[in-house]
Amino acid sequence: MTEPTVSPLPARDLCGTMLVHRRMLNESMSYRSQRAVIENRALQYEIGRLSSARRGPVVIPVVVHVVAGRDHPEQNIDDEQVHSQITVLNQDFRAANPDVSKVPGVWRDLVADTQIEFRLATRDPNGEPTDGIVRVVTDRPGFDHRDGVKSSRTGGADPWPSDRYLNMWVCQLAGSLLGYATFPGQPPHLDGVVIGHSFFGTTGTAAAPGNPFNRGRTTTHEIGHWLNLFHIWGDDDGACSSDDKVADTPNQADANTGMPTFPHVTCANGPNGDMFMNYMDYTDDAGMFMFTQGQLARMNACLEGARASFLAAMPVPEAEAVRADGSRHADAGEEARGVPDGEVERLLHDSERLTTEALHDIRAALNTVAGYSRW
Repeated sequence: MTEPTVSPLPARDLCGTMLVHRRMLNESMSYRSQRAVIENRALQYEIGRLSSARRGPVVIPVVVHVVAGRDHPEQNIDDEQVHSQITVLNQDFRAANPDVSKVPGVWRDLVADTQIEFRLATRDPNGEPTDGIVRVVTDRPGFDHRDGVKSSRTGGADPWPSDRYLNMWVCQLAGSLLGYATFPGQPPHLDGVVIGHSFFGTTGTAAAPGNPFNRGRTTTHEIGHWLNLFHIWGDDDGACSSDDKVADTPNQADANTGMPTFPHVTCANGPNGDMFMNYMDYTDDAGMFMFTQGQLARMNACLEGARASFLAAMPVPEAEAVRADGSRHADAGEEARGVPDGEVERLLHDSERLTTEALHDIRAALNTVAGYSRW
């Protein structure tokens, strides 16, 4: 197997998520079917036929797999760098980032506090205490978007259960690749986000002089994909014929890079032009600082559909609260799930229905291919 060539610092922010997405669409009928169901649900939230049941923030447990080259100790990033990334995520997804004040006035009412928070896991899949960081030494010089980093058999690290943890892999990436993610619907053993170590967090290797991707926004961008957000320009190579399926983000011709000046008009989207400061564009980290209300609706559709396990999960021990009399109760865990009493059952039912609909679509497609009218 030919190893990918490795470049320490790309000249441009490049996300591999759509490469993975298109490959899966071509290779997996199951994935195509699940994506159709997921997108149908997202549309219902977009047009207001369904609305979010969430009340308060949801906390996503995170495990960070640091995969470092045997002869490259700098790739084994320290705990401080990992924690700096978690801090960035919690600021960005709660609209608490200091630079949110730079959003142009015409779009300030669209800025969304997603009420999604991230915490390093404190219990591993076996219930044992953990700091949420797994360290693996590899003999591979680097990885690309073909998921080698996600398995110990190919020099990477095996994932934790993806219905209970957001898996992040941090490693040396090839060429100009900064990171990539899986959209909901991809196989569980591949689910998660992959980030180059030089673009993860704000300290350590991310703090190299001249690095324009030094504020942790690559991970914010990739988790946006993990929560079913598309690139803001619709990945149509400047044709202005596709978009990100979100009504409140202006249609734009292509990715913006560097530090654009407002307004930047494309696709006849004047006078305000492109929303290039959105996390789902390709600008430098210092130039992106917002999600919109429409993007939040897609995230809610994802969290209450394909990723409902994160809302419906039972409270973990560290989420238990202690009453004044010393007894324990699970109210803190219920708050962490971000759903009121009575909604967990509905979310579980919706998740089961999505699976049933996907299986039905798969069977129908197979029947069509086989020339049968019934399964």
